[in-house]
Amino acid sequence: MSMIDPFAQFDAWFLEAVAAEPTLPEAMTLATVSADGRPSTRLVLLKGHDAGGFVFFTNFNSIKGQELLANPNASLCFHWKTLGRQLRIDGPATPVSDEEADAYFATRPRGSQIGAWASAQSEPVESRVVLEGRVRSLEAEYDGRDVPRPPHWSGFRLVPSRIEFWTDRPDRLHDRQVFGRDGDGWRETRLQP
Repeated sequence: MSMIDPFAQFDAWFLEAVAAEPTLPEAMTLATVSADGRPSTRLVLLKGHDAGGFVFFTNFNSIKGQELLANPNASLCFHWKTLGRQLRIDGPATPVSDEEADAYFATRPRGSQIGAWASAQSEPVESRVVLEGRVRSLEAEYDGRDVPRPPHWSGFRLVPSRIEFWTDRPDRLHDRQVFGRDGDGWRETRLQP
């Protein structure tokens, strides 16, 4: 069993990334699997993390939302090019509570709140004009009042079963430190590059 806490190591790396990366250090690739076994990837933004997992928000009717609801196994990957670091996190993603989703939704810019209602994410749209028309209609509907969270919009918490810290090294002898769940703790393994 490792005495190193991978969450503390993530916190240290993330703080360094926030200081060093010019844009969106919280951007992470999310990999999911379709019903027919095809992998699907896209960038999402980390909106919270603690010992319980890594949180991001989305439309449950989107491709990623539907894939995660059908098969919660997922993978995240951060790449901090400036630091020469990559971080991979694997595990099941479970929906956050309504209270957590409501609290985060309330912090979003109003335009993003309206957009969550206006966009049937991942569905075809006739034109950009149609989408912008829905936005104007919703802006009028919610004029002067708070925008509630749509029932189809929430978040997921990926609970890690495996975390890999990768550091670039000369001669391609990269450092790979892997933590795997071991009961209530973690087992540390070093992998060859």
